[in-house]
Amino acid sequence: MTSSPGVYIHIPFCRHICSYCDFCKVLYNSSWAKAYLQKLKEEIKENYMGEEVKTIYIGGGTPSVLSLEEIEYLLNLTNLFLKNNLQEFTFECNIEDITEELLILLKKYGVNRLSIGIESFDLDNQKLLQRVSVYDDAKSKIALARSLGFNNINLDLIYAIPHEKMRTLKNDLKDFLSLKVEHISTYSLMIEDNTYLSYKKVHHIPEELDEEMYFYIEHILEKYGYEHYEVSNFALPGYASMHNLGYWNNSEYYGFGCGASGYISGVRYDNTRSLSNYLKGDIRLNKEILSKDDIMEYELILGLRKLEGINIKEFYNKYGINIQDKFKIKPLLKTKELLYEDGQLKINPDYIYVMNEILVKLV
Repeated sequence: MTSSPGVYIHIPFCRHICSYCDFCKVLYNSSWAKAYLQKLKEEIKENYMGEEVKTIYIGGGTPSVLSLEEIEYLLNLTNLFLKNNLQEFTFECNIEDITEELLILLKKYGVNRLSIGIESFDLDNQKLLQRVSVYDDAKSKIALARSLGFNNINLDLIYAIPHEKMRTLKNDLKDFLSLKVEHISTYSLMIEDNTYLSYKKVHHIPEELDEEMYFYIEHILEKYGYEHYEVSNFALPGYASMHNLGYWNNSEYYGFGCGASGYISGVRYDNTRSLSNYLKGDIRLNKEILSKDDIMEYELILGLRKLEGINIKEFYNKYGINIQDKFKIKPLLKTKELLYEDGQLKINPDYIYVMNEILVKLV
């Protein structure tokens, strides 16, 4: 096992359900929330094995929808972990939930990174996504967070929204950049099954426009000093998400809570997405004991999401096998879909948009 795993804690409660979201979520109910937090404590005590943890990420859902009392109970649960060398502690929140009281509480318990779901400032986009993000509110709340010492903030941007034009995306990017945050996560809107958008038979935008938007975002953010370090993520130098890099480096991590996944001691597992099952203590949905071949495949698929790719020498040191002998890499080097540079195997940046097609060819 890795000496310092990450920890992900899922809070499934939301004030309202967004039209595109297929994450594990339910409408907030205080009695459910209290019961959930107690069950979360039991799950952590039963499964955490006492190692030092490197990162903690509290996501959802909308963790900030909880009451201050519930949030303090939740943050107290993180004291069950050995945090002597904790490097990053992220808390997800919505702009409308951010108050001085909340930020002071987060600071008190060592949260040093905020991840804020903006998605879009455009009113038509917001109507379709069923989100509300007011630019002036975001600007003042981020300034408040800065004044209280938060110097690592991520904003989420969704693009390729049905009927969205390039000018809308350009305006969103301009607004996001003016907020001067350290990290921006960008997601092309997926129309997922069992969401409001799929029930309404909303269609995805043309692929050519999606691709044009993807490369425009990359061009503009890099122009403003953001490093494109993973398919969907951009960070100012030194601010790449340590927690998420743990996933892409195939490092081990705990997943606690309804709908969470984890990877510990060579076992990948998923928790139930059913809140009622979780509250009854029927927590594990499935688990998979990985073979060496499985672990190497995960290493390949996850590692190639990073723009820097996979270090060939490190792969050999880990597994005692040359990555080119294990996977069908040589044909893709010939077509230049994959590149081998400075000891790193990576997807050609020109092909990063069709990364999934390349991964299918590999495995």
